[in-house]
Amino acid sequence: MNLPLTFSCASDLHKKLEAERISGNRIGFVPTMGALHRGHLDLVLRAIEENDRVVISIFVNPTQFNNSIDLEKYPRTLDKDLQLLADLPKVVVFHPVKDEVYPEEDKFQPIDLNGLDEVMEGTYRPGHFQGVVHVVHNLFQIVKPDNAYFGLKDYQQLAIIKWMVKKLDLRVSIVECETRRESSGLALSSRNLRLSDKEKEDSTILYSTLKHIQTVCKNLSPSEAKLEAISFFNRGKLELEYLEIVDPVTLKELDSWKDGAVCCIAAYCGEVRLIDNMIIC
Repeated sequence: MNLPLTFSCASDLHKKLEAERISGNRIGFVPTMGALHRGHLDLVLRAIEENDRVVISIFVNPTQFNNSIDLEKYPRTLDKDLQLLADLPKVVVFHPVKDEVYPEEDKFQPIDLNGLDEVMEGTYRPGHFQGVVHVVHNLFQIVKPDNAYFGLKDYQQLAIIKWMVKKLDLRVSIVECETRRESSGLALSSRNLRLSDKEKEDSTILYSTLKHIQTVCKNLSPSEAKLEAISFFNRGKLELEYLEIVDPVTLKELDSWKDGAVCCIAAYCGEVRLIDNMIIC
C-alpha cells in the first residue's frame, strides 16, 4: 500500500505545486474535513480524471462551527483517510494545523454573501458561512487550483462558494458533483459515523421525503408542496429543523415553480444533525 504524499506546511505544498505549474500541469483540489467516505472518493476520482495533480485537504475548520460540542465530536480519522487514498495516482494530501490556514498576516476580509447566508443553514448556524468562505478562500490561496470539486449534498454551501468566486474574481472553476447515497437513499456524510444502524434506518426519512415531494409537486403550489413534505416527514422519527423549497440560485423561497427548484432539509437524528436536498422540478 502506497500512502499519498502528505504536506502539513503550506509553504512546502506551495513549492511542490509551483513546480507542477511550471511543467504546465493542471491542479485539481478537493477540500474536505476528513472522515472520508465514498462520496469524497467520487470527487477525488473525477478530479484525477480532469487534472494532472490533485490536492486533497483534510482540515477540520473551527471557524465554521457555531457549536463547540459539534466541533469536538466531529470525527477525525486521518489514518483511515490516508488508507482510502492509498495507491491513487496524482494525489497529494494537505493536512495543516490551524496556523497554516489562518496565518498572522491573514488578509481575508468578510464579504457580502448577497443574502445567501441568511436563510436555511444561515438561520440556524449564524456565522457558519463566513467561516466557510474564509477557509475556502485561504485554501484556494495556498493551492491555487485550476478546478475545485464540491458535492451537491451541501447545496447552500456550493451556491455560496460559487458566489464568492464570482465576487472576488478568483481564477478557479467550481465543479459540482452528484450526491453519493447508500442503497437506502441516505446521503453519505462524515456525520453518519455517529449514527447507529437503527438511526441510519430512521434517517432514510430524509430521502423518502425528498422523493415523495418530487413525485407530488406537479399538482401543488410550492407552499402546498412544502406543507405536504413536512407532513410526510413527520411520519418518521427525526426532529425537523427546516424544510424549504427554494430558487436554485438565490435560495429564496419560491412562490411559483421554477426550473431547478430545490427542496432542502435539515433534521436531527438524536444528537446528530443531518442535511439533504434534491432538485424537484
